[in-house]
Amino acid sequence: MNDDYDLLVVGSANADLVIGVERRPAAGETVLGSDLAVHPGGKGANQAVAAARLGARTALLARVGDDAHGRLLLDSQRSAGVDTGGVLVGGAPTGVALITVDPSGDNSIVVSPGANGRLTPRDVRAARSLFQAARVVSAQLEIPLETVAEVVRSLAPGSRFVLNPSPPQPLPAEVLAACDPLIVNEHEAKVILDGTGGAGGPGDEPEDWAEQLLAAGPRSVVVTLGGEGALVASPEGTARVPSVRVDAVDTTGAGDAFTAALAWRLGAGESLAEAAAYAARVGAVTVTRQGAQVSFPTAAEVAAL
Repeated sequence: MNDDYDLLVVGSANADLVIGVERRPAAGETVLGSDLAVHPGGKGANQAVAAARLGARTALLARVGDDAHGRLLLDSQRSAGVDTGGVLVGGAPTGVALITVDPSGDNSIVVSPGANGRLTPRDVRAARSLFQAARVVSAQLEIPLETVAEVVRSLAPGSRFVLNPSPPQPLPAEVLAACDPLIVNEHEAKVILDGTGGAGGPGDEPEDWAEQLLAAGPRSVVVTLGGEGALVASPEGTARVPSVRVDAVDTTGAGDAFTAALAWRLGAGESLAEAAAYAARVGAVTVTRQGAQVSFPTAAEVAAL
């Protein structure tokens, strides 16, 4: 059972529209920028491509518009080897992220959720066969929270749920209780803890956040610490996972690649610490290259690191 797919990703698919600028415009100001670059993005689509490139049998449940951006996203998924049978088309324009990047690498982003906001609980229920066939199911929060809650209710017996609550918002107890693990960075951890009434100040150690998050209901927690690696926590205890030292060029999509790799390795039977260590290597290769989906490594490239 649960053997057709190593990973089912339920989430967002966006077209990233990127323009380089000397400086970001003030109110009422027009600035000239570079040529427009259009990249396939969105946390769900990114995770699916990252897992498929590593060799995981991957399916994506998402919604795109019946437009050129939607076709770009479908093409990107298929060329990575993702099963796109669950990608729904229509109902709204494809989601778009409008991104301006200045010379220091700082960016400003406006997201139009578009079709991502129309991925409904009914769509999840209609995709029951995908859930029955998936060993691990991964989600993020660029789709409606009620849809994520329906994902939790739709899990097949024996399958595992991985959530990266990004962009962060307080989570219902039903969703928290299903997470195995909940994957958060420092900022996301604090938003989730505020939502559960957990006490946590900025001076606290990551170990403290992990303990407080575990107390809020997830079966396990992973706190990503950027260049400092990650921390894994479960009822068995907490452990630090070291980072891999690399020269970072572009961190876009690194968190999505980390989550996808970790979810896949958990489904393959690895422990949380083993899976996180592998995911840290995947994230490290990703940040040495420009872009999101184009920067995701194959298993051979991770092994060569």
